[in-house]
Amino acid sequence: MSLVIQQNVPCREWFCLRTQPKHEHIAVAHLGRFSTVDVFLPRIRFKRATVRGAVWATEALFPGYLFARFEWPAELRQVQHARGVSGVVHFGDRWPVIAAEIISELQSALGGEELHTVDDTLSPGEVVRIAEGSLRGSLAVVAQVRSGRQRIAVLMDFLGRQTTVDFPASALVREGESRARIV
Repeated sequence: MSLVIQQNVPCREWFCLRTQPKHEHIAVAHLGRFSTVDVFLPRIRFKRATVRGAVWATEALFPGYLFARFEWPAELRQVQHARGVSGVVHFGDRWPVIAAEIISELQSALGGEELHTVDDTLSPGEVVRIAEGSLRGSLAVVAQVRSGRQRIAVLMDFLGRQTTVDFPASALVREGESRARIV
């Protein structure tokens, strides 16, 4: 739901702000200094396969964007020129407003926190990518989660036949998630 703001009519609403690339956290820090501006930056924490193996990564849920509630147009200039902010999303002379209910739903979906950790628990049948060792980058299917989830048995096509191989849970990343990729 978005409303169109009329020129020179003051209102305190949620707006979508575009940030400079990878500067969402900087924009939040600078906007947070303004006592009259509320900022919401939903972020996710997830495991990513890298050259060093599986590591935890944190990214904005909407890369390059965040939400801010402020008095429009009185605070528009200071918000637009905050460090890390590229501008407030608008379409010509139309300034779309984000309904407070949508922000509330996002906040409750993330459990009241701005940082949501994506569950990395694997279960049999899931497709995973190996993130460490000489087989790094290979795909496998989880066959069995072994004692205390420390080791996981996976099925792999190896030398023309399916083979069961054990890996530490930290060496596997769920495949099919666009963020879980080999860098």
